[in-house]
Amino acid sequence: MTAFKSFSVGLIVLALTAVTAFAQETQTRVIDEVVAVVNNDVITLSEVKRESKSAVDSFVQQGKSKEEAQRLVDEKQGELISNLINEALLLQKAKDLGLDNDIEATLNQHVLEVMKQYNFKTVEQLYAEMERQGVDPKEAKDGWRKQITQDAVLQREVQSKIYWGFTSAQLKDYYEKHKDKLTTPETVSFSELFLSFAGRDEAAVRAKAKKLLADLRAGGDFAKIVKENGDPGPVTQTAGKAEGVQVKSLPEPLVKPLAGVPVGGYTEPFDAEDLGLVILRVDARKAPSIEFDERAVRSAMMPEFVGPEQKKYFAKLRDEAFIKVSDPYRPIVAPILFADERKDKPVVSENGPSKNDVSTKSDAKNSKSKNGKDKPDHK
Repeated sequence: MTAFKSFSVGLIVLALTAVTAFAQETQTRVIDEVVAVVNNDVITLSEVKRESKSAVDSFVQQGKSKEEAQRLVDEKQGELISNLINEALLLQKAKDLGLDNDIEATLNQHVLEVMKQYNFKTVEQLYAEMERQGVDPKEAKDGWRKQITQDAVLQREVQSKIYWGFTSAQLKDYYEKHKDKLTTPETVSFSELFLSFAGRDEAAVRAKAKKLLADLRAGGDFAKIVKENGDPGPVTQTAGKAEGVQVKSLPEPLVKPLAGVPVGGYTEPFDAEDLGLVILRVDARKAPSIEFDERAVRSAMMPEFVGPEQKKYFAKLRDEAFIKVSDPYRPIVAPILFADERKDKPVVSENGPSKNDVSTKSDAKNSKSKNGKDKPDHK
């Protein structure tokens, strides 16, 4: 549903933003250590390093120096680890919901769309180009799969519930208060006949334009006349036609020529930046509409609620999970990860809870009691 769709071969790496988090680590390998435990999953130092390197590379691509990029990433280390924990919770939830088949279908469709976008005929050609640019295809697909999985869970668990949760009274009330926002704009569609001045006598071109306009208004075949006389046009950027253009967004040079021209009618010839003359045929017009459209109203109401509801959903996932952050990282992670939870619950650390920590309900329920019972188990 469109309401939820909140995703030059030389530019392909920029199109694979979800891939960079999985780029191969070039730093010297060190003995891995556990940064956090999330139910049965473990977030390791090497994973954090990969994410950090990806973020640094992204900042460098935006024009920042390596030193500045590293400083910015270091300052956000707690946020980065918190995001990894939230991502792990979403991936686990997807398994609980049985979304594997839907995710794989979406992933395959995404691969096909990338192939089409960059004119690759086979998957092998796409993968070969990725390898040429230093991107591992398997890691790329893992990155896409992870992003698709997270989107699928949030769509099902949060966004769809918001979309269908509005009552008729809420929809009507919002519509009445935001009619201007919900009005479907007036649009116009047109086709272009362009006669270039290049290499031609301008007076002769103007005379020819008048004759062709007379022929068209007399019932001449527009497609045939364009084919025999026209040049690639600047108005439609050589496409020959433009569909569903909002009238209020028309470029100033088109406003006056198109004004009042009915469907099937033609504009007078007009100059296109001294390049030549343009004649436009109006193919369709759509008047503005203020009719109540339930889907449009639901979609318009979504943004106000999605952010807060997703925060609540993440808090719920954390509340139900067993999360243990290792002591060296706890001070920078807990204030961010559990910012929305109650402050009187400690995160489980390697040395046990401290009075300054924050936790989920499952930590409180599963934490080892003073009498030595009930050691927490991973879910």
